[in-house]
Amino acid sequence: MRRTGARAQRGVALVIVIWVSMLLIVIASTFIFERRTEAMVVRNSVSLARAEAAADAGVQRAIFEMYRNDNPPERWQRDGTPHEWAFDGVPVRVVLRDESAKIDINTAADPLLRGLLANSGLKDDEAARVLDAILDWRDPDSLKRPNGAEEADYRAAGLTYKPANAPFQAIEELQLVLGMRPDIYRRIAPSITVFSRQPGVNPQLASREVLLAIPGLNAEIVDQYIQRRDEARAQGLPPPSLPQAGGFVAGATMVATVRAEARPDDGAVFTREAVALLRPVPRKPVTFVAWRESTAAEAKAPDQPVPESR
Repeated sequence: MRRTGARAQRGVALVIVIWVSMLLIVIASTFIFERRTEAMVVRNSVSLARAEAAADAGVQRAIFEMYRNDNPPERWQRDGTPHEWAFDGVPVRVVLRDESAKIDINTAADPLLRGLLANSGLKDDEAARVLDAILDWRDPDSLKRPNGAEEADYRAAGLTYKPANAPFQAIEELQLVLGMRPDIYRRIAPSITVFSRQPGVNPQLASREVLLAIPGLNAEIVDQYIQRRDEARAQGLPPPSLPQAGGFVAGATMVATVRAEARPDDGAVFTREAVALLRPVPRKPVTFVAWRESTAAEAKAPDQPVPESR
């Protein structure tokens, strides 16, 4: 009887030891997993910080290039050409583009804005409605255009805000305009600005999408011009003019967008997009009027032909 009781006690003790061992294994595994997760988070944070520093350095390198006065052949131009560079071993892709290459949604001529909307995929009647809504948003009065939208229309659409009746402060504000679809905004966002303050665009620097928005131009004219422009750049010659652009031509500005994308070899990616106001007297050489992390995918190579949507 005693032998049986002792045997039972040993069995219970063995079960307890097994359960305690399993519990210790679970605790140890959890601890190891948490430490490993924390280590991965730290590594990712360090990698992302390194990528961010490299992208910011790319912006500063672009500013240096824009202020160079020795004018070497390898000087970075504000024409949308991508430049490959490296900072502390991190590859950085930098693109500079003068804001005159874009359509200013505050000052652009109405036909130019309409051409941009139509070329983005909107039908003529919808493009007319969105254009009038844009003009109603930015003008100082509450008078509704024939196809536009004022406060009552926003209320009728269930929106809790009304038109600003003032110029757009940023291109992102365009998304608030009644009738502006998210897909249309994504298409036109790379082509618009609030910083050029000109009624037209600079054909020598503009993208294909912007050139197609100019009334009177079609894909054939635009593609032929871009080919001639690229050939001139390759030969180190000044870009040709575009007479067909008529009264929609504007000159270069003192404002440029810099997009710097850093990609360390560990897989991290960081893209800085900055809009720089340049000054002719370099007491304070540059003022950044926009400084943001870009979440948009990198655009296609500049001026690569795409199917015309009109």
